[in-house]
Amino acid sequence: MFQIIGIVLLFAMVFGSYILAGGKMGIILYSLPYELMAILGAAVAAFLIANSMGVIKAVMGGFGKAFGGPKWKASDYRDLLSLLFLLTKTMKSKGVIALESHIENPGESTIFSRYPKITKDHFAVDFICDTLRMMTMNLEDPHQVEDAMEKQLEKHHHEALAPALALQTMADGLPALGIVAAVLGVIKTMGSITEPPEVLGGMIGGALVGTFLGVFLAYGMVGPIASRLTAVVEEEASFYNIIQAVLVAHLHGNAAQISVEIGRGHVPSNAQPSFLELEEALSAIPAEG
Repeated sequence: MFQIIGIVLLFAMVFGSYILAGGKMGIILYSLPYELMAILGAAVAAFLIANSMGVIKAVMGGFGKAFGGPKWKASDYRDLLSLLFLLTKTMKSKGVIALESHIENPGESTIFSRYPKITKDHFAVDFICDTLRMMTMNLEDPHQVEDAMEKQLEKHHHEALAPALALQTMADGLPALGIVAAVLGVIKTMGSITEPPEVLGGMIGGALVGTFLGVFLAYGMVGPIASRLTAVVEEEASFYNIIQAVLVAHLHGNAAQISVEIGRGHVPSNAQPSFLELEEALSAIPAEG
């Protein structure tokens, strides 16, 4: 919502100030299609050259994420802590054998099925199950499990940030492409040097539209969207960091209640449940048969 308001405000302030100062939109509107073709077209072409198909598709989805915000809400963090509580409690109280059916086939698990939104996130489910599976095999070497978790998170985070980095690279190149378009306009003007001053003035003004558009698109549109997408990815990464925090705490012998309380401390402040809210959520979980 705020992103839409920001874009409207951006255009209103920039072009409103230009018009109020006596500027004429005619030259901008006349040059706009050609300058956009040169600048934005070249930027898209460079984007296609620089990125793989996976990143290109992810950027398309990234626009929706930048405008829609993080997919994890406050209730999802409570659900995650509840899920991890059930899994670690089952492992502590009933042993590895009781947990095995849940981590080997989470799609049919009575624990995972209580939290369908989390179950749909393949990385979250795989990360939880793979880590618990490693715990059953390497309980005598907790540091090995921690290192494996850290590497998985780093890999996933690096891949999740790729669309934002691709957009930021495009934003960095737009001012230079604006200069390219402006230089082409100057070349065109110099080829018509015998024209009267009013004609040359219009041609030079059209050339300068290219410089304006390159900077405007870079710092007013593409750059901020890339920054917003980065912020969303960073916030969503905290969801997976909570999994790491809880399972590492469990790995070091803490009770399930203590482990999820440690995880609660990693929840972003705007979505963090209070101690009492988490207590109520855990108390409301039906007993596992």
